[in-house]
Amino acid sequence: MNKRVLITTAIDYINGQPHLGHALEKIQADVLARYFRQQGREVYFLSGTDENSLKNVQTAEKVGKPILDFVNEYYLKFYNLKKELNLSYDDFIRTTEPRHISGVTKLWQACKKDIYMKEYTGLYCVGCEAFYTEDELIDGLCPEHKIKPELITENNYFFKLSEYQDRLDKALTDKQYLIIPDSRLSETLSFVHSGLKDICVSRLASRSKGWGIKVPDDLGQTIWVWFDALSNYINAIGYSEDQEKFKKWWQESEVIHVVGKGVSRFHAVYWPAMLLSAGLKLPDKLFVHGYITTEGEKMSKSLGKTVDPVEMAQKYGSDVLRYYLLREIPAYEDGDFSEARLKERYNTDLANGLGNLLARVLALAESHEFSLKENDLEKEIQQTEKQYHQYMSVFRFNEALNEIWRLISKADEYISLEKPWEKKDESEKIIKNLSSLIWVLGKVAYMLNPFMPKTSDLVLRSLQLINQPMEKWPNLKLSLKKEGILFPRI
Repeated sequence: MNKRVLITTAIDYINGQPHLGHALEKIQADVLARYFRQQGREVYFLSGTDENSLKNVQTAEKVGKPILDFVNEYYLKFYNLKKELNLSYDDFIRTTEPRHISGVTKLWQACKKDIYMKEYTGLYCVGCEAFYTEDELIDGLCPEHKIKPELITENNYFFKLSEYQDRLDKALTDKQYLIIPDSRLSETLSFVHSGLKDICVSRLASRSKGWGIKVPDDLGQTIWVWFDALSNYINAIGYSEDQEKFKKWWQESEVIHVVGKGVSRFHAVYWPAMLLSAGLKLPDKLFVHGYITTEGEKMSKSLGKTVDPVEMAQKYGSDVLRYYLLREIPAYEDGDFSEARLKERYNTDLANGLGNLLARVLALAESHEFSLKENDLEKEIQQTEKQYHQYMSVFRFNEALNEIWRLISKADEYISLEKPWEKKDESEKIIKNLSSLIWVLGKVAYMLNPFMPKTSDLVLRSLQLINQPMEKWPNLKLSLKKEGILFPRI
């Protein structure tokens, strides 16, 4: 296993407020980053904003603001998710930054042998920033944004995607570039096998009102926003200006992209073809998650169906929101958001589950001093850890959390069976019971850290295990006391 890992999210269009779908992806990637750091790996966690799209130009015009002022204001709304959702980005790239612009230009030049100009007429969805064929539309509408595409005829530059069909097929089939889950791999291979056509990679600069990155040596053309945007992953790590950094984090690291299913084709087909053309290493893994729906429909700015993640995080706490999204929304599929269901999960899993277990253990331990030399629940802990790591390796976050809560249930069963509160005159037995329960809570907190970092720290602090390596736990002398309620019922 490579000790280094680069983890990226898709970069977001900033033509509106962030919604819960944006939050889900960032939180999933953050869980991976924290998990790998916990495993001793060196992590570079990257996110950012896509600021060169035509939809940003159109939205700025609607609100009567210069486009530069508009993107400078709106990128902050996405950057500030870092604080509100307790994300651990190492870097955040804007596609208007010099490091990105120079990287896009360099990548264009590296792919130039596969770029040519021709006249083209096609159906263009501004929301997707992509052309569609008639058979890809649903009732004449873009399948993603439910709007009618524009019919556009232009002289534009094209990329020879068709030249890379066989190499892409092999890379995907051999899992050199591993797509998770398998259903998304099958979907991608089906598209590749249907026959790849060359793709348009520029637009007339006049149509984008002069906004965007110009084609080298042709100022009348703007580079297609997806050719532009996809390269953020290499531009942030020095592709154009720091070859040592680029070599370290791209060429010599495991690279994992985390994206939503709506942009999977861009990442699973177009992006690796561009990299092959430029002579660069392919990413290692592409994790494609589903959508958060509301009333059964995709959460989307353009569809007018959104939930504000900042409002939810401020109302319930970032850890609670993180827990709900990661436990309730299936990692590989769509899942519906319900605030009522969030409250139900909070009371059942957090207040009555983890919070109640911690309170019971602290109440039992208050009049005792003990060490953690014995553990009746070691077998259950080991089984849970094995399943937990297996699920984390394939990004099944909801299943990993299920395993943690099964262990919490085992601890509750152990308390009911042992009845330590009845052993007032049997100090050795009650100390053994408490030692076992604290081992469980300590391991729960450790496994929970990537998902709920604040809660993990609170539990470990309550158990006097904060910043204590696990191998030292048996040698610690503990004297615990009751703390405040971890999760008051709502």
